[in-house]
Amino acid sequence: MKNKLSDLNDHLFAQLERLSDETLSAETIEQEVKRTEAIVSVSDQITGNADLQLKAAKLFAEHGQAILPMLPQIRGKTEE
Repeated sequence: MKNKLSDLNDHLFAQLERLSDETLSAETIEQEVKRTEAIVSVSDQITGNADLQLKAAKLFAEHGQAILPMLPQIRGKTEE
């Protein structure tokens, strides 16, 4: 899977468009609201992960190789 944050943005706007459809029945709106809640929940996790990756990249940019022992995932493996 090669999704990008821009794909997430597309999904969020597509869901917003579905919610804005004035021809939806009350039952369909209820289903779309449940779907929206699930999408928002997953989106929050994705953006939280992206934020964590950005923070790690900033630490690396500021401190260079010296920070790598504290950021094992940047090296591509964890120490045991």
